[in-house]
Amino acid sequence: MTVTKVHIINSVSNHPGLLKTRFAQVVESLLDIIKKTLEKGEDVLISGFGKFCVKEKGDGEGKIPGLGVT
Repeated sequence: MTVTKVHIINSVSNHPGLLKTRFAQVVESLLDIIKKTLEKGEDVLISGFGKFCVKEKGDGEGKIPGLGVT
């Protein structure tokens, strides 16, 4: 399942006491922190959730999966 920012915001903002606009700001801030940390070459580990890291790919030829086309 693909989860988007909008999906996260809509799901959590349905809880009483949370304003959708405020929660949207929190999500944007969190993603900005993750992005800036990754740009510095550092990994981001959110315990109980997951690890974000940048991986370098080689300059090899691209392929279309399942078709064997390069």
